Amino acid sequence: MSIRPKYAKLWTENLTQKIVETDEPWKEDVFNKPVFQHISWEWVILLVAGLLFIPFSGNVHLFDWDEINFAECAREMLVTGDYSRVYINFLPFWEKPPLFFWLQAMAMQIFGVGEFAARLPNGICGMITLLALYRIGKKMYNNTFGLIWAAVYGGSVLPHLYFHSGIIDPWFNLFIFLGIHYFILYGWEKQGFTITGFDRNRVLYMFLGGAFIGLATITKGPAALLIFLAVAGLRLLISRFPYFLKVKEVVTFSAGILLFSSIWYVYEYVSNGSWFIKEFIKYNFRLFSTPDAGHAGFPGYHVVVLLLGCFPGSLFFIHGHYKITKDRHHQNDYKIYMLILFWVVLILFSVVKSKIVHYSSLCYFPLTYVAALSVYSIFHGDWKMPSWILFSIAFVLLLLGTVVFSFPYLTQNTEILKPLFSADPFALANLDARVHWHGWEKYVGAFLWILAVLCIWAFLKKHYPLGFQVLFGGMAISVVLILWALIGRIEAFSQGAAIRFFKSVQSKNAYVLTHNYRSYAPYFYARVKPEDKPTFFSRKDLSENLNIWKDSLLLSPRIRKDVYVVTKINKTEGLEKYPELQKIGSENGWVFYMRKVKKP
Repeated sequence: MSIRPKYAKLWTENLTQKIVETDEPWKEDVFNKPVFQHISWEWVILLVAGLLFIPFSGNVHLFDWDEINFAECAREMLVTGDYSRVYINFLPFWEKPPLFFWLQAMAMQIFGVGEFAARLPNGICGMITLLALYRIGKKMYNNTFGLIWAAVYGGSVLPHLYFHSGIIDPWFNLFIFLGIHYFILYGWEKQGFTITGFDRNRVLYMFLGGAFIGLATITKGPAALLIFLAVAGLRLLISRFPYFLKVKEVVTFSAGILLFSSIWYVYEYVSNGSWFIKEFIKYNFRLFSTPDAGHAGFPGYHVVVLLLGCFPGSLFFIHGHYKITKDRHHQNDYKIYMLILFWVVLILFSVVKSKIVHYSSLCYFPLTYVAALSVYSIFHGDWKMPSWILFSIAFVLLLLGTVVFSFPYLTQNTEILKPLFSADPFALANLDARVHWHGWEKYVGAFLWILAVLCIWAFLKKHYPLGFQVLFGGMAISVVLILWALIGRIEAFSQGAAIRFFKSVQSKNAYVLTHNYRSYAPYFYARVKPEDKPTFFSRKDLSENLNIWKDSLLLSPRIRKDVYVVTKINKTEGLEKYPELQKIGSENGWVFYMRKVKKP
């Protein structure tokens, strides 16, 4: 398979530093004209991002597993007062370090335990991320490019959507990206490049790079350092080592990592010994060889996720991926770093056995950067808008609009959908959920149709600035509207009945269990207490011990309080061995049981 000549040039001339520095401005800075000079774009970005990511984020229940899992870790920190170790069901949970849970716990201290507090840290992360992209892009090129990069990131579906979530990855990804960014700046200073805005001491850049990688390691784990070393090592190797790191620079980088990661690692080791940290490291390395909790998938899983999930940014990434821009050396260097970061993450998590959507979410930074280069070049008329991008935009927006427009009708006429789920009794029963519609929700689909018409019209008329503003601004608004209109209804079909039941027993002094399916919802929504944690009987794995503990609660002659059990209609096998367990209700595919305490 041969490489296209232009693509080959990108990886030879650019990588071997044959691009000559020039004093000419890259392109016209559209948003730096007199009419815009009194606008503080940083405050505009913070305000817009805050309005997009934070309001109404607590209107929908947290989703099983990850959102509820992480929120429960934060809640149990508050209950136990132990901010060093992470717990689930008040048992050690060594899968994740604690930094993100500290942020959630802080929000819960202020706003109370709930969905809003669990998702607030990522809303704030979204504000910081878009601001950081704008500032970096402004210094890399100009004000216009900074705004475009922030708009492409905030106007692509999954990058935007994750800031409405309660999962760890937005902060983890931001820390890794900033760690790599400061290492890039260190390299420029090392090679003697003088770039306005990027002209601090290289030792400081090295320390900041280490500091952010250190923060990433206590956010999600050692994969942060692995990714950084792979990206930095490959870049130096491909460019034939234009410089070498001095011992003091390596020490400075390591000091940054150790200083910030020791916030947890050292404290935990000194306070509690090495057991918890060893289990945490073993778990993280095990992820590379075995599917986690059944999350297996085909090798191209993340390619599909990024292509569809990062629409419309992914289209311009493909276009900008192989195009050559007449950039200055440092600009080409940054693009190469971003491409290396993209492919390192994509290949790494395609090889990893566990396949979960957010594993490749670090790709959002390089993907949107390269996409922004494409948008900016088209924006200024240097590149033509490819017809395949126009067709793809029209097709996806019209299709998505049709799905959104039809969704309320289909869910109110479920007899149309039921034949599609005839092989799955649980999903079929989910469709019996009663969901209230106001009537305006379907017009979100019409909004997407209008968006398609307006941006395609603008592109065909070569009004590129208008077209891109409509496309990415409209997509950012569309994601918010879809969340408001649909996500709560989807949640009502999928897990709504179970969550309502868990909340209904929240004030009761009882055990709450699940049967034949795994869930973190009972812990968070039933507000389990420390005294209700499982009692283990043998040195078996966690699932075996939980089954033994469940048997003890449902078969023992005497129990000290009531026991509730929740399962799915297709997961009831095995309950017949508990003679005192009585069915107390069912709803939308969920079945509820109870064993009452016998009065003496």
